[in-house]
Amino acid sequence: MSIKPQIRTPLRTLLAALLLTLASAGLLTGAAQAQTPAASTPAPAATPAPATDSKPMPAAATETVENPYGIDALWKQGDFVSRGTLIILIIMSMGSWYIGIIKLIEQGKLLSQAKDAGEKFWKTNSIQDGIRTLHEDSAFRYIAEEGLKATDNHGSALLEQIDLNSWIGMAIQRAIDTIGNRLQGGLAFLATVGSTAPFVGLFGTVWGIYHALTAIGIAGQASIDKVAGPVGESLIMTAMGLAVAVPAVLGYNWLVRRNKVGMENVRHFSSELHMVLLSKGKTTAKAK
Repeated sequence: MSIKPQIRTPLRTLLAALLLTLASAGLLTGAAQAQTPAASTPAPAATPAPATDSKPMPAAATETVENPYGIDALWKQGDFVSRGTLIILIIMSMGSWYIGIIKLIEQGKLLSQAKDAGEKFWKTNSIQDGIRTLHEDSAFRYIAEEGLKATDNHGSALLEQIDLNSWIGMAIQRAIDTIGNRLQGGLAFLATVGSTAPFVGLFGTVWGIYHALTAIGIAGQASIDKVAGPVGESLIMTAMGLAVAVPAVLGYNWLVRRNKVGMENVRHFSSELHMVLLSKGKTTAKAK
């Protein structure tokens, strides 16, 4: 029975991706909001009073005014298109962070399994003993089991007409392709987010400018209060689109590079295993 490598996705990884997304949104909110001191009310003219009754004037109080053009205002005042664009960007960000963390953990396991196979597998007396030294979820154990199964099945009458070298090579190559497909899973989503998130933010920008022009047309004059709100919303959309796309692109390139390193270890192990299985099969054939 072949044991294929399994990839487990812990729940804490999803929570970590959610926290990273909320942290990114918090940074954008902090950058968009500004604290402006309220205009201090001028003190009334002091009336003449005796010197003994004079008291010091209290200092002018300042208060923090919430920015009416931040993300909160965009969500409260925006229509369904603006809110839908924000939701899409948040989903893209959460998905990219989640997949990036999962693939990073998976690649770390593969590299650890490669080191484990190099230290234990080739120090045993037989391939069966080497397989037992590897973990059940190890990709290298899966390759060794598939190659050993192909060698044992070659003795049947149907497969004797096929060259042993080609038969073992086909079995090992299928195992390598399975592992490579598992490593590539999820990277297409990162590439999609990296290429489409800026355009989603640009769509929000165009929609905000459209609202600004509509407000100008209704008011009949291009006053700053009619233009600042929609234009500010459009700039927030652009910033969020870039904030989602840049980590996705960087993560995609980094994970692809790590995948190549992991697959190099897999191919090196597979080529050595192929030669060992080929010599074992020829020895078995001569003994028969």
